Amino acid sequence: MIMLLLDNFWLILFIALGLPLLTYRSKFRKIVYQTDSWTINIKPLLTDELRGLIGSHSVDHPKYKKFRNYYRTYLVLILITLVFYFDFSGFTHTKETEVEKSKIGVGSRLPSFSLKDQNGNTLAIDSVIGKYYLVIFFYNSDAGPNTLREVWAFQENLDAFKAADAMVIGIGRESVDSHKEFATENALLYTLLCDEGNKVRKMFRVPSNLLGYLPGRVTYIVDKTGKVVYVHSSQIRTYKHATNALKFLKEMK
Repeated sequence: MIMLLLDNFWLILFIALGLPLLTYRSKFRKIVYQTDSWTINIKPLLTDELRGLIGSHSVDHPKYKKFRNYYRTYLVLILITLVFYFDFSGFTHTKETEVEKSKIGVGSRLPSFSLKDQNGNTLAIDSVIGKYYLVIFFYNSDAGPNTLREVWAFQENLDAFKAADAMVIGIGRESVDSHKEFATENALLYTLLCDEGNKVRKMFRVPSNLLGYLPGRVTYIVDKTGKVVYVHSSQIRTYKHATNALKFLKEMK
């Protein structure tokens, strides 16, 4: 029972905050628009509601300020929780966990796969195992939020990764043409693999965020025997994918 609660911690927290938010929002709207109809709850954000939420509305009702303040409080709590969810639902693992026994994680063997890079050349991952440490990171998309900061962090540290005998490989869902344009525009000098259909992402069972709706950003380090020795996940501080991975590689030496 405890494990079930922990596994669904964020879902439970969002429900616990979301229900009172919806309740006070409904009460607030009914006061602002002077109606008791339930249909006010399903209408989109309206000007008077926004004006009343941010400032003050000329409504003569004894509970107006009370419900407005409750609405504000729970809305802020939801926003703060989202920030913590995106950041701290991330993780860094260097030892095998029980969860990782059922997916690609620390201690797993790197699965075999072949994908085309941004130049249209096919890379068979087995062909580079044993030659380098492999730093493989999955990112959302070439145009995704925070993607540029993530990929540039790897580019800025590329010489340091090479000095650590590591090969950097980014994996995104777009086509060869999209990756080529993205790499050229941003002067990326490492390999970007095209995982159209997310076949390799599914093979790795990369964790998702936002209750499963947002593709996870996860970095794996694979040693020269083909074993995963490090996993890092974070949606917000995307530059940490590169800096944390590099720190781990240096500490291995």
